[in-house]
Amino acid sequence: MQRVLLAALALSSTLVLAQADAGTLVPASNGDSDLRKEFEAKLDAARREVKELREEMRAQLATQSVAQGWQEDWVDEKRKLELVTFDGYLRVRPDLFYKFDMNRGDDGAGFPLFPRSSASERTQAGVNMRFRFEPTINVSEEVRVRAQVDALDNLIWGSTPDYAFSRNRDNGFYSDRNEFSIFSASQTTQRSGINSVQDSIAVKRVWGEVSTPVGILRFGRMGSHWGLGMLHNDGNGIDNDWGDTVDRVSFTAEPLPGFYVTPMMDFNIEGLSSRRSLEGGQPFDLSNSDDAHSYIIAAQRRDTEQERRAKLDANGTVFNYGLHFTYRTQRNDNVDALSAPLGNSEGTSGSTAAYPAVVLRKADIFMPDLWAKVERKEWRIEAEFAAVLGGIQNRSLNANSTDTNQALGVYQFGGVIQGEVKLLNGDLEIGGEVGFASGDKAAGFGNAPRRKGSGLNGATELGDTEGPQYRCDNGCADNEINNFRFNRDYRVDMILYREILGGVTDSLYFKPRAKYRITQGFEAFASVIYSRALFPESAPGFPYANSNASLGVEINGGARYETEDGFYGQLQYGILFPLEGFKKGGPLADGSASNVPLANIENPQALRAVVGIKF
Repeated sequence: MQRVLLAALALSSTLVLAQADAGTLVPASNGDSDLRKEFEAKLDAARREVKELREEMRAQLATQSVAQGWQEDWVDEKRKLELVTFDGYLRVRPDLFYKFDMNRGDDGAGFPLFPRSSASERTQAGVNMRFRFEPTINVSEEVRVRAQVDALDNLIWGSTPDYAFSRNRDNGFYSDRNEFSIFSASQTTQRSGINSVQDSIAVKRVWGEVSTPVGILRFGRMGSHWGLGMLHNDGNGIDNDWGDTVDRVSFTAEPLPGFYVTPMMDFNIEGLSSRRSLEGGQPFDLSNSDDAHSYIIAAQRRDTEQERRAKLDANGTVFNYGLHFTYRTQRNDNVDALSAPLGNSEGTSGSTAAYPAVVLRKADIFMPDLWAKVERKEWRIEAEFAAVLGGIQNRSLNANSTDTNQALGVYQFGGVIQGEVKLLNGDLEIGGEVGFASGDKAAGFGNAPRRKGSGLNGATELGDTEGPQYRCDNGCADNEINNFRFNRDYRVDMILYREILGGVTDSLYFKPRAKYRITQGFEAFASVIYSRALFPESAPGFPYANSNASLGVEINGGARYETEDGFYGQLQYGILFPLEGFKKGGPLADGSASNVPLANIENPQALRAVVGIKF
């Protein structure tokens, strides 16, 4: 109908112009007859065209009322289909690790610095992949359901051949087709407990969002992110592996333009639940006393991405800041049942008599997290500082223990400050980063505190890489946990913190970096990271002479190519030069001899590529 009306208007305009031309150009008396005939022919043609358009319009109007019902149904259905949007990515990531154990061998507790094969190979290489699917179902303009589903999550290529785990008759998946693995010709689907520790498809997050006149209500299982992602990180980057997922109810209000206030409640631990029957049905939380909940308030002044770009384009200043505060509490801890494999726990039938004993934990944690960013077109400074403070009144990991119930204090601090200057019309960025995570003189770093150290009752001794960061032998000589831990998806480097230590803790690091945009979508980047332990006692090399807190200098470099239609490609190379903190062997620090020969500490190297498609 709109097309017909527009055409009629256009032709009517042509007719008017033709009439005007005829009246002005054709003489009133004895004019050129050929010219008059030409204009009259144009007028006749225009009249016929208008007549045809009028007839078409009448036909459209006559059928409009008949077609109105099904047209509205079709348009409504089409609108709903268009409002289902899809985001996500496909990622393929080849890795090559070389000499990540640094030739140090095992520490005093019998653990290598980095896992290695029984063949003692020094090079580990492979390819892994992930397909992340993030649909949004817009039920209306105000109501939507969002989800995050990962398929083949970090699946190593070639890790599920068709012969794998199929030659044992006892597991019910016996196959006699291939005697030798070399004849395997296909890959099979991941099946948890059969050929993998997880299924091929994992529904990681599903939550709802409702826009109201006073704010946005969110509820469900969702990601959690704040500031730079130092403490709370949703892991949504294409090269991330972890991500914080929370069961949360939140409400975000905007009392003033650009100011957002969000109260939240997280269900961290619900303890033991009832047994789900084979027929399905609703399980339920058996006890409220073993729950751990977080009560959170986040307040921030923040520009949207569109507002940020507009300010920078106008040579303005972007100043954003906020506070994220968490209070987490737990009275009892059903540690015995939840530490056992699923299905081995007692009490899941709902029987009161079978309900296992719990530890009276009485734990309270306070986590303030401050973030701020100042940015102009030519530079940016951004910082985040956080603390984890509180106490655990009973440290026991066994409900039947009567001699491990000492109290522990929690005093942890961490921070990051980043900055960069843009030169050459923004093509060159030169910047840096400084980060620290608190620690103490307890041996080891504390990224794996449940690992048993080489000391009495699993306590760490000097030279251990990991283990608990408190010491309670006869009484508690060290009754505090002081090592702040960065989120594992906060990337600082390629080798030391990301792979070998498993995260930043009990450390201070300095990271100058540069990035140059070669052309649109194609850039090269490089960085140098100097790392040291806050306390030399935490470093693995501390028992030996001339060792100190310096951990290493790492050089990373690479290139990245990204297109507007979603292709993403990145190639990185890194090399770590270990320093005295990783020394092993030779004379001890007190001058006495040791029975450990001096090790030739080697330089770990890494080569990593990421190839993907974003949508």
